[in-house]
Formats: sequence, C-alpha cells, structure tokens
Amino acid sequence: MNKKYILTEEVAAKKMQRMAFEILENNFGEKEFILAGIRESGSVIARNIQRLLHEIQPVSTELLTISLNKTQPTDVNLSKDVPLNDKVVIIIDDVSNSGRTLLYALKPFLANHPKKIQVLVLVERSHNAFPVKPDYVGLSIATTLQEHIYVDVDGDRIKGAWLE
Repeated sequence: MNKKYILTEEVAAKKMQRMAFEILENNFGEKEFILAGIRESGSVIARNIQRLLHEIQPVSTELLTISLNKTQPTDVNLSKDVPLNDKVVIIIDDVSNSGRTLLYALKPFLANHPKKIQVLVLVERSHNAFPVKPDYVGLSIATTLQEHIYVDVDGDRIKGAWLE
C-alpha cells in the first residue's frame, strides 16, 4: 500500500521549530522545563524540541520518557524520578487520536505539584473522546475513524507522517 504522506521531514522540522518558539512565548520568563515524551515517537519529538529550545534560548531542560501500553494504558512509568514541584511539564506525543493516551500520561505528574502541565503533539486528529486538548499542535487534520496516522522516525529524525 502506498503511504499517503501528510507531513514531510522538512515540514515536520519547521512545525517543531514553530512549537519550540510557542513554548518559550507561552512560558515567558521560565528557565526550566520538563519534557516528557511518550515512548517511542513522542520521545524522539521531545529530543528534537529540547535541541530546538536550546538553540533558541538558554533554558534548562530535563528529558523524561513516559512508558505505557497504549492499548492498556493504566500502568504508566517515568524513565527517572525528578523533582516536578513548581516546574513546567510538557507531555509530548506523536499523534493525538482520542486523547486517551495523553490522559493516562498525566497520571505520574498528578501526585506532584508542577507549576503547569502542557501537551504537545506533532499531529492532532479531530476525534477527541477524552478532555485532553493539546496546547501545541504541529498539524491538525480531520480524518475518518477508520483512518490512522503514523509518524515515521529514524533515530532522532522525524521522517514524516502518513495517513492510512
């Protein structure tokens, strides 16, 4: 089956750069960010956002990986234990489908007292069934319920996103 690309590598890079600028604009004066990428593709996007933030402005970032089974997401783990009190936390994923994964990804942060929690996704579908709305969106696209969006990664590169 032919991949129907909705986002190329070049466009994805520009979208991520724009979102990095938006993070700094919406959090003016903040010097420290916790970037929590949902494994696997979300972690790749988080590393790219971290690099872009550092290129734009000298800020401190802590990178975490959120591990969960997207089909049974009740067991959620963070890659390391870091202080979250009074910090800006940004949860990062590749695609927001129903909002379910993002909702469960919030779980480990709720026991702490972050200053704020924001959500970043590379692609947002218009099928939210849960009350999680991303703060930063690379591309918003209307799809049918039968269509799926996949993000293609290669190491730390986002090669694109396609619709199937």
